[in-house]
Amino acid sequence: MRPARASLRWKIAALAAATACLVVAAVGLLVHGWTAQDIRDRAQARALNTVYSAMDVYRRTGTLADGAELDPAALPAALRHPADADRHTAYDGRVEGNLGPSVWAAQRTGGPASPVLAVQANMGPDLYGLHRLDVIMTVASLVALAVATPLAVYGAGLLARRLRRVSRTAGRISAGDLDARTGPTKGRDEVADIAATVDLMADSLGRRLRAERQFTADVAHELRTPVGGLLATVDLLPPGETEDLLRARVRDLRGLVEDLLEISRLDAGAEHPVRARVPLGAVVSEAVARTGLDTEVTVAQDPGAGAAGSTQTVETDPRRLERIVGNLVVNAHRHGDTPVQVTVESRTVLVRDHGPGFPQDLLLHGPRRFHTGATERGTGHGLGLTIALGQARLLGAELRLDNALDGGAVATLRLPD
Repeated sequence: MRPARASLRWKIAALAAATACLVVAAVGLLVHGWTAQDIRDRAQARALNTVYSAMDVYRRTGTLADGAELDPAALPAALRHPADADRHTAYDGRVEGNLGPSVWAAQRTGGPASPVLAVQANMGPDLYGLHRLDVIMTVASLVALAVATPLAVYGAGLLARRLRRVSRTAGRISAGDLDARTGPTKGRDEVADIAATVDLMADSLGRRLRAERQFTADVAHELRTPVGGLLATVDLLPPGETEDLLRARVRDLRGLVEDLLEISRLDAGAEHPVRARVPLGAVVSEAVARTGLDTEVTVAQDPGAGAAGSTQTVETDPRRLERIVGNLVVNAHRHGDTPVQVTVESRTVLVRDHGPGFPQDLLLHGPRRFHTGATERGTGHGLGLTIALGQARLLGAELRLDNALDGGAVATLRLPD
């Protein structure tokens, strides 16, 4: 999730920077366009005023004033034949040295054949000022952007940290920590609403799960006495097929009740391991033998045990370890296919069958009580793997469920160092 969070932070910062750039560009274009048009309008007005005053002087004294010229060679073609007595202007984009671009204003001095009096208004200095204004605005915009971008990154980082806090809490709740809460958050925005909603969801989920666990424990506890009575009653029946069938069913029912009680104790945190240093291979072999099922057991020798050779010794609760291995072996025989193989190497115990493998739903979501997955995996209560996973967590071990490439389910138990 780290790349996703960083991506959100930088996306927010990039969006803020892009918005600032668009605003700066829009304002710069508007200012540039308005200023350029104003320079041209002022140059046109200046040229018209100048040609008006120069024409007045020329008609009174016959002399040229204010830089006016008669039929200048550089006069644009559009102004060489203006209408009689009318003043006209034209834009000249030519640049010669410091002169240009410019606006010409012209007026015929008399009749149609009379010369044209023209005045040129140079816009070069004003346009140079506009260029300097563009440079200053560009530099100021870059400086403002350089200041605003770190602020945007910092603000986005604050938001990302608040979202990460909510995300971590949701992840802990998803992992089974029902006491995880986001707690009070700064601000009264959408992130605070999300945090409050996650906490409310955790409260509701915790109440429901606690009620479910309490119900399971109560049911198992209440069933334990009548099931024991049933088992005692079966012993009074005369031997025969009916007695064998009933005894088997009562035995299954007692096993279910014991499994429910064990799950309820694991859920309530009432179980505590009693650790001892034991040979891993011997404990696993004994657990497999107790199942009474035909299972191949391979125990690898510990390379560091010396010439005599011995298996790895581990510090764990042997009773719970036997429970885990026994459940995995029974599950492999019940839902998989032979041969079922158990391999012990270093601190790892691997149980593999050659059946259809674990269903995808179990691989994605993990074992769930009273849920056996695909029908081809057989029937059952779905408690064996749930108990194995709970006992593994109690021992601090990792239980991983996979499917082999060539078919079959693989359960891998790794004990802690």
